[in-house]
Amino acid sequence: MTNRPITEDDLHAYVDGVLEPGREAEVAAYLEGHPDMARRVSAFSDQRDLLRKALAPIADEPLPPQLNLSRMIENRRRRPSPVWWAVAAMLMLSIGGLGGWVMRGSLQASPGGLAALAQEAADSYSVYAPDRVRPVEMRASDSAQLVQWVSNRLRQPVTLPDLTGSGYRLMGGRLIATSHGPAAMFMYDDDRGNRLVVLTRPMISEQSAPMAPHSGGDVSGFAWADGGMGYSLVGQAAAESLRPIANEVRRQARST
Repeated sequence: MTNRPITEDDLHAYVDGVLEPGREAEVAAYLEGHPDMARRVSAFSDQRDLLRKALAPIADEPLPPQLNLSRMIENRRRRPSPVWWAVAAMLMLSIGGLGGWVMRGSLQASPGGLAALAQEAADSYSVYAPDRVRPVEMRASDSAQLVQWVSNRLRQPVTLPDLTGSGYRLMGGRLIATSHGPAAMFMYDDDRGNRLVVLTRPMISEQSAPMAPHSGGDVSGFAWADGGMGYSLVGQAAAESLRPIANEVRRQARST
């Protein structure tokens, strides 16, 4: 054992199965002693498997005979025709369009888009919101240091929403490892045991996207993107009841 600290890169490489055997054993041992992190890594694996499953039918389809390169060359030699190349191009565009439609129906968005962000927020809520001992890494009393910390790690200025007007006080926050890089998680409580999570990170795709509801299990919320940053607010409440709070988070982020 080298006693090197386990980093986010190690966790992602562990999920992808590309670690050297020694380092993989170190990460596995670390996860055995950190159940919350193990659950999060398991969620990453589930997301990867979902993506692979969605793409598998397309990847396994045989190439249509009309698009076989050898056959196309032979046909070109026998009968040069500009029309044939136009038809081939149309076929390729049709197949590409069909693949895109299959992806849309399976994932509803690009892997780095709002669908992924919403799932990451829901997973973070499921792991940390029920924790009554240490739901956050840094508490509200250290909010200035928290904002500086997550802004440095995300390499983007991060806004800490003030939801007191909506009846929720800040508990604190932490950094979250996602398959798209680090994300900032802020947690709120209404002093009656009801908690909300706001998750934000830079977006790989969908640099700007309108607010959209999402739900899964007993967690609902809204996700959107503005200026290259994605946001998702989630809680155990009907999505529409969270809309005013999500609007407030968006308003504050836009005003900075």
